[in-house]
Amino acid sequence: MKDKDSSRKTKVAVIGIVGVPACYGGFESLVDNLLDFTPSDVEYTVFCSAPKYERRLETYKAARLVYLDRDANGASSILYDYEGMKKAMALGVDVMLVLGVSGCLFLPKIRRRFKGKIITNIDGLEWKRDKWKFYAKWLLRFSEAMAVKYSDIIIGDNKGITDYIQAAYKKWAAKKRVELIAYGGDTVVGVEDDSLFADYPFAREKYAAAVCRIEPENNVHIILEAFASLESASLVVVGNWKNSEYGRALKQKYSEIKGIHLLDPIYEGHRINWLRSHASLYVHGHSAGGTNPSLVEAMNLGLPILAFDCVYNRATTEEKCLYWRTAEDIVNLIFEWQGEFKRIAGDMKEAGTRLYSWEKIAGLYNTLWKN
Repeated sequence: MKDKDSSRKTKVAVIGIVGVPACYGGFESLVDNLLDFTPSDVEYTVFCSAPKYERRLETYKAARLVYLDRDANGASSILYDYEGMKKAMALGVDVMLVLGVSGCLFLPKIRRRFKGKIITNIDGLEWKRDKWKFYAKWLLRFSEAMAVKYSDIIIGDNKGITDYIQAAYKKWAAKKRVELIAYGGDTVVGVEDDSLFADYPFAREKYAAAVCRIEPENNVHIILEAFASLESASLVVVGNWKNSEYGRALKQKYSEIKGIHLLDPIYEGHRINWLRSHASLYVHGHSAGGTNPSLVEAMNLGLPILAFDCVYNRATTEEKCLYWRTAEDIVNLIFEWQGEFKRIAGDMKEAGTRLYSWEKIAGLYNTLWKN
């Protein structure tokens, strides 16, 4: 860390996200909410993907925005992150907050020139996702290793992730700070707007909801199989059905089944929160990654939750919701545990409020810049 007088602000560069205002996913929402709790002695620079923003603000919530002419996702994310790191050094920042590991294969080179602090949130175990082919998996795994080896602090958003870091990279992790910092979810609120019943008439009756990317590791096929066999149950799934053969095939197979409603992505917060808050049950199928924002938000909405049985979801929910692996499990849980849904909803609300407030999460990040 550079020597600096106490009156000088600590300059923090945020690298690896599409940008702010948040228009995409979990890391973007994280940064958007961090900026609401910026300490007076901290100055943020956030790198943003120019192709994603027609209107390019110079500042946002007092943070300086710098635009890079690359896409922040897919293969181009590697050079996008690297370019952000180089520009951050040129700006003389004190701290790089790197969100995700795409560009971390360049950290050995960056580390030789940058004398400040590097903090990396490795996200979920991206290399385990089914959508990546062998070479991409190898590259992501290598980048993850470089993130652990060359960062000063490594963040995992779930105990399952931090335990993995300690076990998989025992030699390096023993010399580093490995911090557990989750996501917040208390900005979501229940919405009352009777006008939306005209767009979603099915919401007048009880329904289960799921909001996710339509990917195999989110087990959407299992959820749909279960509800297709339940003639008396209704399900709403909001996701990007058109983005993959997996999604297109599922939509073709299940879209005509009574009680199943497959909606395209909804980016309007008022509308998506209305749909979620009116649900009588939330079904969460994510099996990869750590603390998932949509799960934390469902907890904060006080919904009873059926979650895929994996270490990450159990840690997030403190093992207080219901867990499944198969379509048969989902069916059995719905029939056998309905009498407990109200209690489970209360447990989820209590844990969500206690563990996942953005003020608390921002406070944990803010302690890292100087300590």
